[in-house]
Amino acid sequence: MINSKPLFTIVILLNSVLGFGQSIENKFQKLLDSTLAANPKAVGMQIHVEAPDWGISWTGAAGVSDTISKEIYQLHQPSLVASNTKTFVAATILKLIEQGRFKLDQPIDKLISEKSKKALLADQYDLSKITIRHLLTHTSGIADYVNDAYFEFVQNHPKYKWSAEQQVNRAVTHGSPLAEPGEAFSYADINYVLLAEIIKIQYGKAYYTAMRELIDFEELGLSHTWTVKLENSPPKTLPLAHQYAGSFNMDSYDFDPSWDLYGGGGLASNAKDLAIFFQALFNGQVVKDEDLLREMYTYVLDPETSRYCLGIWNIDFYQKTKGYVHGGFWGTASMYLPEHNATISSIVLQRDLRDLNHQLSNQLLEIIEELEQE
Repeated sequence: MINSKPLFTIVILLNSVLGFGQSIENKFQKLLDSTLAANPKAVGMQIHVEAPDWGISWTGAAGVSDTISKEIYQLHQPSLVASNTKTFVAATILKLIEQGRFKLDQPIDKLISEKSKKALLADQYDLSKITIRHLLTHTSGIADYVNDAYFEFVQNHPKYKWSAEQQVNRAVTHGSPLAEPGEAFSYADINYVLLAEIIKIQYGKAYYTAMRELIDFEELGLSHTWTVKLENSPPKTLPLAHQYAGSFNMDSYDFDPSWDLYGGGGLASNAKDLAIFFQALFNGQVVKDEDLLREMYTYVLDPETSRYCLGIWNIDFYQKTKGYVHGGFWGTASMYLPEHNATISSIVLQRDLRDLNHQLSNQLLEIIEELEQE
């Protein structure tokens, strides 16, 4: 990582003297406001830009957090981040590898619980061939418990309380091996449910406690991030915003979070915390082993087949710059841009309009690029 501290100091001084930082913030907020004005069905939007080389650490919000009460969507109000949780789980797994507790290419047969092992073996999975890497990259060949029938059940039984064990059992009773380990990509929450189980067994504490301790939420300042239902919300944290999925007729408040909780999803956070985590992660502040961190964004299959790496998508953002990104069911997204050493995280409260995350991020990036060219 290039030492950018002298540049950072110069930019901070220029910002103070010229008021330049404020004009950038105004541009960001104007863009956010105009995007929501053009897309009012998005309900509310929250975004954070973390670009330390330019002295930028900015959060913006617009719209409301509840379509009924019309309460204003506040700057640091948390939301369910769903599959953004996977990047946190992957980082926790890499921390355990860094500690020497197991290896990236170690088979999972001796790492998972006996109950999960028995269930998977009964469905003809060869656990001596499925490795940690395969789970992280969704190349394990294990069929997911999430399918159309699962969504239908969740919609018809919104308060049903799922357990991780039930989800593992559903994966084997409703599906069969998809492919040999390492041969094909198939995005499946079951992989991360098993990784969470491995974290618990190998670390000796609940996976969400392990995430908090190994990533070191306190040190990073992730003061609005926690695992819903399984942990208490941090002090002074605002209530969760309502999140909507119009195509599924869903309001997040109406559903027991256990349907998306045990590693594949489960975290609540806000745009700032997500951005701080991504920025710290890809700058080596979480996983200190550079070679191991590099594995996180290295393709395991031909990128024409799959751009998913270890808990992260490695994409060509708008065909112009590299991006390490993950999103979540409810309309969340976080992306680190290595060529700019910057992170943009965004939340759209109506998931049907979640594509606005990338659109808005691209426009924010254009403003950053203008700054870099001056």
